[in-house]
Amino acid sequence: MSKGTTIKEALAKFEEKNGKASDCKEVKLTGMYPPIEKMDASLSTLTSCERLSLSTNAIEKIANLNGLSKCNNILWSEAVGDTLMQLWISNNNIEKLKGINVLKKLKILWMSNNKVAEWSEFNKLIEMPCLEDLLFVGNPLEEKQSADGTWKDEVAKKLPKLKKLDGVPIVRHEEED
Repeated sequence: MSKGTTIKEALAKFEEKNGKASDCKEVKLTGMYPPIEKMDASLSTLTSCERLSLSTNAIEKIANLNGLSKCNNILWSEAVGDTLMQLWISNNNIEKLKGINVLKKLKILWMSNNKVAEWSEFNKLIEMPCLEDLLFVGNPLEEKQSADGTWKDEVAKKLPKLKKLDGVPIVRHEEED
């Protein structure tokens, strides 16, 4: 089994095509081969980054985001909790959503094909008042609940402001007074 790509190595590959990463507003480190496994301190060099994409890697834990104060489209951290509106982190190995509740402005969360298996983790999304669009397909929890036919109804109850789930609009029937 090969060793994963480090953030430092991924940034070097990015810079070959795009110039100095620290000057870029958008940095895409998606689908690295071998995949990125760990978010290391090299992320702190992205001082101008406003949008960081790390989808389609093998990241297990969210870390080292404190230096990314300008970024408004990155993984959760208190440094971006009041500004982040979109988070795209599909195709990784994320099981836990610890700390996601700091993303008070998050409207779009795309985290398909990860490893969230428990409602106790999913329920952390309830604390996100602006969440409108959730892509969660391919997580063990969604797969199990979809097989039972209860997925959409359960999510709609838990997240009453959600407008779209797994790419499909949620139709709500309001009771008339």
